[in-house]
Amino acid sequence: MLWKFSHRAQALKSSTIREILKVTEHSDVISFAGGLPAPDAFPIAEIQAAVNTVLASKDIYDALQYGPTEGYAPLRQWIANYLSTRDQIAISADEILIVTGSQQALDLIGKALINVKDKVLVETPTYLGALQSFNQFNPEYVAISSDENGLIPESIDDKLASSAKFLYSIPNFQNPTGRRLSLERRQALAAKAKQNDLVLIEDDPYGDLDYQGQRLPGLYTLAPENTVYLGSFSKILTPGLRLGYVVANKQFIGKLVQLKQASDLHTPSLTQYIAYQIISKNNFLNHHIPKIRQLYSTRCQYMLDSLAQYMPKEVSWNQPEGGMFIWVELPESINATELLSEAISRKVVFVPGETFFAHAEKNNCLRLAFVTVPEEKIDCGIKILAEIINHHIHQPQEKIVMV
Repeated sequence: MLWKFSHRAQALKSSTIREILKVTEHSDVISFAGGLPAPDAFPIAEIQAAVNTVLASKDIYDALQYGPTEGYAPLRQWIANYLSTRDQIAISADEILIVTGSQQALDLIGKALINVKDKVLVETPTYLGALQSFNQFNPEYVAISSDENGLIPESIDDKLASSAKFLYSIPNFQNPTGRRLSLERRQALAAKAKQNDLVLIEDDPYGDLDYQGQRLPGLYTLAPENTVYLGSFSKILTPGLRLGYVVANKQFIGKLVQLKQASDLHTPSLTQYIAYQIISKNNFLNHHIPKIRQLYSTRCQYMLDSLAQYMPKEVSWNQPEGGMFIWVELPESINATELLSEAISRKVVFVPGETFFAHAEKNNCLRLAFVTVPEEKIDCGIKILAEIINHHIHQPQEKIVMV
C-alpha cells in the first residue's frame, strides 16, 4: 500500500529529543537529554488519594463522561483565582481554556493565527516543540537576537513588530537555555507590543521553579490585551495527567474552543477532576512547589560544581536561577551534534543545541537537563563529557606535508 500523505505530513520530522530519548531506555545510560520533571517530585500519595476520592464521589459519572470543551468549571475557576492572587491581575474563568498539555495549546494557536509565510518571531534559540508545532503551518521565522538576559527587545523594530503575526517566548528559565528575561526587558517588550499591536505568546511551564521563589511579572500582566498565556501542571504535578491551560481574552478563547472541538472535543474529564481534587485542598501547591524548588536547586548547583571542576577553560555555561536546564557553549571548532555519538558510546546523552535554532545558527552548543539525574551520576556524566570535549579541543591537528 502506497500512502499518499499530504504535503503537511510529508514535511514533518521526528523530534530530535524524542529520538535521543530512545537511547535512555537502557538503565546504564546517564541522560542529561530529556526535559522531564523529576519522578521523586511527583506527589504520589496525593494523586492516589485524589483518584480514590473521585472514584468514590457522587461526581464519578461526570468524571467518566464527556465534558465541556472549555474544561471542568471548578478547575477553571480555581486557576482564575490562583493566577489572580499570584499575579495581582483580574482573571475570569471565561478567559481560561483547559488543554491536553500546553503542547496542544501551541497547535491550536498555530491553527488560529498562522497563514503560510506569516512572520513569526522566536527567541534565539527557542523551544523545539514550538518550532515543530508551528512548522505545520509554514510560517517565516524571524529569529530575535538574545543574550544571557534573554531576548533583546531593541532588536525588534516597529516595522517588524507591526508586520509579525506574533512573538513566541518563554520568559522564565527558558527551554533550552535556562535564561530568565529581565524585568526591564519584559517592560520594554510589553510596551513595544502595545505600541504595535503585536501578539505575545507567553509560554510559562517553568515560572514556579524559581529557586528563590521570587517571580517576575508575567508579560500577560504587563500587556494583558496583547498576551496569550500558557500554563501547565506538568512540571508542578505530573506530566502524565496531560493538563495545561490557556489564558487570553474571551474572543481568542472562543476561537480556540472551536478548534479544540474539531481536535479532541475536550481534555479528559477524569484527569481534570483528579487534578482539581489535589490542588484545591489545603493550599497544596504552596507546600509542594517549594519542595520541587529545593530539589532542583540542589541538583542544579551540583551540576554547576561538576562543570567547574571538570570542564576545560574553553567551555562556558550559564548559571540558572531556576528551571531545569543549563546551556553550554563549546569552542566554535566543535560540533555538538557530532560529539553526541561519541558521548552515547560512553553511555552519556545530551541534546545538541542546533536543534533549538529556527535557522540552525549555531552547532557548538548543547542543553543539559539535570533534574532527573542523581548527584553521583551527574558528577560521573559531566566528567565523561569533559573528557570527550577536552580531547577534541587538544587533539593534535594532522600535519600537511608539502611534496
